[in-house]
Amino acid sequence: MAALRVLVTGATGFIGNRLLDPLIASGASVRCLTRDPDLARRRWPGREWVGGDVRYAGTLAAALRGCDVAYYLVHGMDDTSAGWMERERAAAETFARAAEQSQLARIVYLGGVQPAGEPSPHLQSRLETGERLRAGRVPCAELRAGMVVGAGSASWTIVRDLAARLPAMVLPAWLEHRSQPVAVDDVVDALVAAARVALPESRVWDLPGPEELSGTQVLLAIAALLGHVPWIARVPMLSPRLSSHWIRWVTRADYRLAAELVEGLTSDLLATQPSFWAEAGLPAPMPFEEAARRALHSEPPLPRRARLVEWLAGRLTPSPGGRRPRARV
Repeated sequence: MAALRVLVTGATGFIGNRLLDPLIASGASVRCLTRDPDLARRRWPGREWVGGDVRYAGTLAAALRGCDVAYYLVHGMDDTSAGWMERERAAAETFARAAEQSQLARIVYLGGVQPAGEPSPHLQSRLETGERLRAGRVPCAELRAGMVVGAGSASWTIVRDLAARLPAMVLPAWLEHRSQPVAVDDVVDALVAAARVALPESRVWDLPGPEELSGTQVLLAIAALLGHVPWIARVPMLSPRLSSHWIRWVTRADYRLAAELVEGLTSDLLATQPSFWAEAGLPAPMPFEEAARRALHSEPPLPRRARLVEWLAGRLTPSPGGRRPRARV
């Protein structure tokens, strides 16, 4: 089988950076798109870097030239100024047109799960980006994931820090909504497979983890892996927006980013599209506990102050085998 020529956008990001080596191992020839190729070459000198920006068509022709597949892994969550959703949609439309003009064979896009209720602005943007890419003439394989469990993931960082740094937790009712967290290694495997899966026309697949877990279950499972059981008080009236104000003091995640992600937890985030795993011939994804254990073991060393905070939190809670009354409000 001929080697695929692949362009990866968002190649310096959480997913893109992890995707490059597995793509190369699969036999693909990989080109990486970035707005600052000189900086990227200094940091990752062994990769092929090309300058470009998905918002500007004039920068995409050279990047896409000769490619068979392009991965769209761009999301400007760091830009929440007025009109950011419109810019996200426009960028997807620009990329879809450039892909058509370059005679690309397919686009692979990693988006977000369709929520059971009204989507947050963040999730709405993810869904609309997928719609714009699928509306083009180049077939698009849209893979949708909920919380991706891995060191460096914004959503993982939030729940990991809450579990590690709070000896007592005030858990609002919205944390009972369920999701299907999925390991970053499984997401990367799915993205690699999506370059070759049958795709006569654009399609949407979900990438669910094997378990439906509430936010509370996720937090308690991480705390147990860290070796303690926090005090818990459940409160019925605490909105995600209000919660984000105290979450900002606990986690390393940027406040604006944390607020956007927390807003997306107001309803269940469960798979509604066909699962990709079996159709692509992939094994079942790993359980949450194993994914979380890998994420904890692979994270870089924390600053001294953060280590002290987490040590104190651990000292204030008993071991998982100890007994702890559950307070309810």
